[in-house]
Amino acid sequence: MNARAPSPSLIGDQSASHGTEATPESVYLGRQPIVDRNGALNAFELLFRSDATNPARVTDDADATAQVLARLVGDMGLSAALGDHTGYLNVDRTVLMSDVVRQLPLPPERFVLEILETVTFDEALFRRCNELRRAGFRLALDDVSQVSRRLFAFLSCVDIVKIDFMECPRECLAELVSTVKRHGKLSLAEKVETRQDHEAAMRAGFELFQGYHFAKPQVLTSRRITPSRDALLRPMVVLNGEPGIVELEAELKRIPSLVVQLLRLLQSTASVRARTVSSMREAIMLVGTRQIARWAQLLLFADGDLDALRTDPLAQLCGARARFMELAASQLRPDDVRFADTAFMTGVFSLVHVLFGSAIEDIVTTLPVRADMRRALLERHGDLGLLLDAAEAAESGDFAAIRAACDALPTFTPNDLIMLGLAAAR
Repeated sequence: MNARAPSPSLIGDQSASHGTEATPESVYLGRQPIVDRNGALNAFELLFRSDATNPARVTDDADATAQVLARLVGDMGLSAALGDHTGYLNVDRTVLMSDVVRQLPLPPERFVLEILETVTFDEALFRRCNELRRAGFRLALDDVSQVSRRLFAFLSCVDIVKIDFMECPRECLAELVSTVKRHGKLSLAEKVETRQDHEAAMRAGFELFQGYHFAKPQVLTSRRITPSRDALLRPMVVLNGEPGIVELEAELKRIPSLVVQLLRLLQSTASVRARTVSSMREAIMLVGTRQIARWAQLLLFADGDLDALRTDPLAQLCGARARFMELAASQLRPDDVRFADTAFMTGVFSLVHVLFGSAIEDIVTTLPVRADMRRALLERHGDLGLLLDAAEAAESGDFAAIRAACDALPTFTPNDLIMLGLAAAR
């Protein structure tokens, strides 16, 4: 369970030849570098991928965008997928006109929304594009191959124009780039496949470049963390009724895997990235109930197997352990509610590395948990560490381990730990 494995890992195009196959427990995200005139990495375009073999099998643009967002924010994390760079995200009209992108806590300065060629221009879209730009997003127009009425219609409400190098005649490149620059927009040459393509694009005056000449799309892979449909519906129903923090906290504690995603969500929010949290309540207050509701909705939309309502035994174990630690912490320090909250979260994170298929050190060091929680998880230090030992002893049913845990925590008898384990399981 503690075997070290990268999370997420990077799989090159060669992975297909080694028989790597998608599994229901894994999620995939493609990314292709975008470079500047000096060859320096400028950004990544994020791409939907259904498996590690790297083909783009997109049948629904809105669904593909939702899955990219779910994998980026929830399963992999913004820093793991993008580092410090900008992400280009494909959007169709449905996504542009919805609140999916704006309501998630994505730092807008980190993203370029790439308007697909299927999107038609009208006054409503014009207003929406300007709203998104005022919110801090940049917009790019995709798959341009000629000076056209559509290009002129979009120029006033985008920041970047992506020109398809395979479709645009070479003799038209200079005019097209000049038109884009006259309107104060950046020009990006996409599908630059050869050295000759790159040289032609440089001569034409392009500022950004993307294509197989620089790098083929890479595939990031991570373990999927998907709360069941029923489990997600519960907090959504509660959220719909404008709940208090206590009520929402109780619902979220039923879904340990969603707790993990909530913390990932928190980490992707620029304004609170440097903060640490020690309780579910604190995380809820930092993220906000509206953001949590949006995230639950996106998870429902992005889940590829909504009808497979099955119980994940690992998630059940995680929930029972977290509840055990909360109950035991309340008994150890009856007047310290904050300590009980912290104990619950410590229980969740003690198993989260298994969900991600990684080492616990890889997960704990990338999430905003307090120092005492981190030391409990990595070193079994302090009361939290002793409670974690007690939880594992109760799970094992090993009486010698249970007695040893009680020796370290004289507040408890072996019978206490056994009864707490049963209560937590219930």
